[in-house]
Amino acid sequence: MKKNVIVAAVATLAASFATAASAQSSVTLYGLVDAGLTYVNNVATGSATGPQKASFHGLTSGNLQESRWGLTGSEDLGGGLKAIFRMENGFSVANGQQDNGLFGRQAYVGLSSDVGTFTLGRQYDSVVDYLGPLSAAGTWGGTYFGHVRGNDNLNSNFSIANSVKFQSNNYAGFSFSGLYGFSNQAGAFANNRAYSVGAGYANGPFKLGAGYMQGNGVDAVSNPNGAITGEQFVGVGSSHDRQRTFGAGGSYSYDAMTFGAVWTQSRLDNSDFQGFSSVFNNFEVNARYLVTPALALGAAYTYSQQKYNAFGESSEKSKFHQFGLQADYALSKRTDFHIEAVAQIGSASGDAPAATAAIANSNGAFGPSSSSRQVLVNTGIRHRF
Repeated sequence: MKKNVIVAAVATLAASFATAASAQSSVTLYGLVDAGLTYVNNVATGSATGPQKASFHGLTSGNLQESRWGLTGSEDLGGGLKAIFRMENGFSVANGQQDNGLFGRQAYVGLSSDVGTFTLGRQYDSVVDYLGPLSAAGTWGGTYFGHVRGNDNLNSNFSIANSVKFQSNNYAGFSFSGLYGFSNQAGAFANNRAYSVGAGYANGPFKLGAGYMQGNGVDAVSNPNGAITGEQFVGVGSSHDRQRTFGAGGSYSYDAMTFGAVWTQSRLDNSDFQGFSSVFNNFEVNARYLVTPALALGAAYTYSQQKYNAFGESSEKSKFHQFGLQADYALSKRTDFHIEAVAQIGSASGDAPAATAAIANSNGAFGPSSSSRQVLVNTGIRHRF
């Protein structure tokens, strides 16, 4: 009898310790699955013998948001300090393949306190954090609502590897962040490194944000283990590429309506060969209206300019007009169905190169247009867990 009592006491004590441990730490599995049918016209085939353009019809993944699964967790260390981590993997529902390797979207560990959060690993920069949520691409519009060629990464096409990041807490509506991504290459500190800063303000229906990101020596060939990996920047392909992206924006919500406006500029230096540079200016306005708690309608317009500079000689500007419409119906809190259309029209004058339309797509399902125009229609379903 005594033995049974002792065993019961030990079991009770062990259970109490387990309960206390679980109360102080947690791990959460989460994810998002997004798939649908997509049509795109005027896709350049690149074939010298066959047709130079063709229509794309296919089942695509990551139409509103990239499909993903991840683990996130925290441990209470006492005194307001917590240890945190996140591991997030992107994948394609269409073929089951993972994107950018295992946990290629985010993979970091760090500490969180009353002051802010300090993390180390693969993370998003301040442009994604502060300007993305003010754009259609970074919120309800998703992948295809990004600006021409996805030049400013508002649809979060890439994250920064080898990075240290500080994200402040909210102080009376204000917050700020800073990030530095190491090249991780001996003897070449600046070869494929990145850094970023940003700040924002949120007060009731108002949101304001500004961000800056710079990648130096972006070259996935000579340093594939640097801060920027893969063909993720516009025009990447030669050594010592550099991209600087910065901008500002705001949004306002009134009743069932939300309005947003954002400006970004992306400057690419030596992106094709030494002495060549290109500048994108993007001006976006967007709006979304909740017709019912389940049905939302959204529209966005972006005007983009692209200007080239070769060996000190500037060309005239190529111009792009992009229109996007979307209807999204929530079947439940976690599942929704959508249909959307995006049209991009380019033009050029004088000595500017021909304006080639290129609807942004972080899923890599199709390429740029063979002409100055491209239209996309997509319908699909998204489920969160």
